[in-house]
Amino acid sequence: MTRWTSLIDDMVEGRWTNPETGKPGTVPYKMVVIEERLDGAEADLVAKLGFRGRIAVVSDENTHGVMGARVEAALKKIATVDSVVLDHPHADEETVAQLKDRVRHADAVVAVGSGTINDLCKYVTAMDGRPYCVFGTAPSMNGYTSTTASITQASGLKVSKPAHAPKGVFIDLAVNAAAPTYLIASGFGDCLVRSVAQVDCWLSKTVMGTPYSEVAFQIELADEAELMKRAAGLAKGDIEAVGYLHRVLTLCGFGVSFTGTTNHGSMGEHQISHYIDCFAGDRHPGTIHGQQVGVASLTMARLQARLLASDTPPVVSPTRIDDADMRRRFGDAAAKICRAEMEQKALDAAGADQLNAKLEAIWPELRAELTEFTVPVAVMRDALTASGGPTTAAQLGLDVDFYREALCHAREIRKRYSALDLAADAGLLEAFAAGEG
Repeated sequence: MTRWTSLIDDMVEGRWTNPETGKPGTVPYKMVVIEERLDGAEADLVAKLGFRGRIAVVSDENTHGVMGARVEAALKKIATVDSVVLDHPHADEETVAQLKDRVRHADAVVAVGSGTINDLCKYVTAMDGRPYCVFGTAPSMNGYTSTTASITQASGLKVSKPAHAPKGVFIDLAVNAAAPTYLIASGFGDCLVRSVAQVDCWLSKTVMGTPYSEVAFQIELADEAELMKRAAGLAKGDIEAVGYLHRVLTLCGFGVSFTGTTNHGSMGEHQISHYIDCFAGDRHPGTIHGQQVGVASLTMARLQARLLASDTPPVVSPTRIDDADMRRRFGDAAAKICRAEMEQKALDAAGADQLNAKLEAIWPELRAELTEFTVPVAVMRDALTASGGPTTAAQLGLDVDFYREALCHAREIRKRYSALDLAADAGLLEAFAAGEG
């Protein structure tokens, strides 16, 4: 494949019709460029966005050498360049404040990096509306084209914050294919969520009446199939495999523009990963988001399969919220936030009775609908293994007992309803968790 932005270009330029609305589906980007090599094209690409004057190029201690210095040198032809190299940054409120100060004189910001760098630049520039673009250095997550940023709050909770879109997303496949294998496999882990998130989203629509959009999933399916065939190529840094990975990551990010939410790429599996990042503390093995999401996606696939294997629906009881236990695990500030999230989806006695009656009436139909979205667990596991990614908590280097805790309590950190909630309210989650790890 040579034209890596087919379909993507149609969306950017307003030629694509959203099948759910019958209207042109637009995304808030001027340019998305995915090419085998962009060396020598950097200044022209940024100039086409209208960036002039003073430009801050933001990288970190790794990405500066990989591509940041090269971008800085190229942009000196068209602007005054401020080199901002962050030292082992985290996407948290403290680093946001520091970066805001360091780029305060810039007319525009150019991010050179992947998840953390992109989220920081996206969020900081969204505060005052300054434009930014990003040169991706690894296909490690689906956030390049998302209009939200994952930022860790002072409470310790990681929150998806409204931000804005980059004016341009520029992917040099040669650079990205040369990224460490764990970063590439991390991006693949982030892609595995499609099937389990779709099950969760449809379940949430059925149980909670939440909005559901098919289009965000549909636009990924053809490229997801091609990517799954090439999973082993990711571990070898194969350009074609990495190209398909970036297409899926890009299209998943576009889904936020069409739906207004990240639900299609972030449900129960992300809650598990966020729980690990927020509360593992000294037990955190240093793994990154996509690695954890890949493992959690396999867990969610097994949980969903367990629920769907039954001819009879699960029988739920009123949701139990244990304030004292939440304060013990989260601390008072985070526990207060999490309780507010839980209360938005908790079932009281009447709600539990209504849900049981509904599930009894629709279970055969609902099982069939949800099964249609699934990918066999073995297929997902084998592909993730082939890509070089971990498939268990033990392979992550994570304490297995803590992973089981995360599985049992991850639903408490967000209001999004998933199979975790259904299993927990049915009294099935703890027994299932005991077999994970």
